[in-house]
Amino acid sequence: MCASCRPQTYATSWAWSSMADATPEAVQSPKQLGLAKAGLLGGGVIGGGWAARFLINGIDVQLFDPDPEAERKVDEMLANARRAWTALTDAPLPVQGSLIRAATPQEAAAGVQFVQESAPEDEQIKRSLLAAASEAAGPDVVFGSSTSGILPTLLQSDMTHPERLVVGHPFNPVYLLPLVEVCPGKNTSSESVTRAADIYRSLGMKPLVLQHEIEGFVADRLLEALWREALWLVNDGVATIEQIDDAIRYGAGLRWASMGTMLTYRIAGGEGGMRHFMAQFGPALQWPWSKLTDVPELTDQLLDRIEQQSDAQAAGADVRELERLRDDCLVGVLQGLRGRDYAAGAVLKQYETSLVQRGADASS
Repeated sequence: MCASCRPQTYATSWAWSSMADATPEAVQSPKQLGLAKAGLLGGGVIGGGWAARFLINGIDVQLFDPDPEAERKVDEMLANARRAWTALTDAPLPVQGSLIRAATPQEAAAGVQFVQESAPEDEQIKRSLLAAASEAAGPDVVFGSSTSGILPTLLQSDMTHPERLVVGHPFNPVYLLPLVEVCPGKNTSSESVTRAADIYRSLGMKPLVLQHEIEGFVADRLLEALWREALWLVNDGVATIEQIDDAIRYGAGLRWASMGTMLTYRIAGGEGGMRHFMAQFGPALQWPWSKLTDVPELTDQLLDRIEQQSDAQAAGADVRELERLRDDCLVGVLQGLRGRDYAAGAVLKQYETSLVQRGADASS
């Protein structure tokens, strides 16, 4: 996309700079971090997204996945990722890395500088893969797990050098969304946390480093609460899944792209701020408006209703078409936020700056 086609930043009567996110650590390139090759355990929706992000950043990928269709699926996801990134930034990207199919988890981890596990959400499967790969990887190679809720202390228990494992929980699509939750286990070293955060940042991501492990971490605990309530609304016939999605994408979802729940509610409190908001709306939390700790039984009838409504909502579009539509919308939002140098847009802008510097260094 040409620079002139980007959303323009308009002058305002207030100081946007006073609202800018705190300046994060300088973004080092993968090369500066000594990262030339990564091992991936799993090439599904999340693992394939990781593969695309690594490859686009010029890092070779050794991928292990027993699915015979894994390489095709990753290639298709990479094509979508390249399409999205071409529209996302004009900054010079490095030469794309190479995708190498590994026959075993040990082969995927051999000779790499970082390993990302994205196997199915099953503790025993993940522990087995991590244990096998950790035997082949160098002792200083940090491991990240894409688990959405399993405690890292459990995942690292069978590993050789367990102190190198962190949770590196991303969000779909991994190649576009910058957030990655970094969570240490009881045996994780502080050096591993720092190393993982630096690597994720070099890929254009925003590491959210947690101090304590907890099932579901932070983001998924919030998302699960919304998901439970959505299931009840469908189960009770109150709303269809399309109405539920519309309630989010035409309302709060637009705010969430730049401000989270807490800052949004502070603004809703007016000049009285959060204290006034809590005094006004806090008592409503005691009202029976939600069923946050109760989940409807996933009967065949409810599953059929959800499936039928989902098919109608998709209107015949296949998963790759929906992915491209999602990516186009995300690129537009990210560029809009980039124009304000705010929230996820600030992460993109800082990453682009690092790409420009890397390009200058490479040509000098």
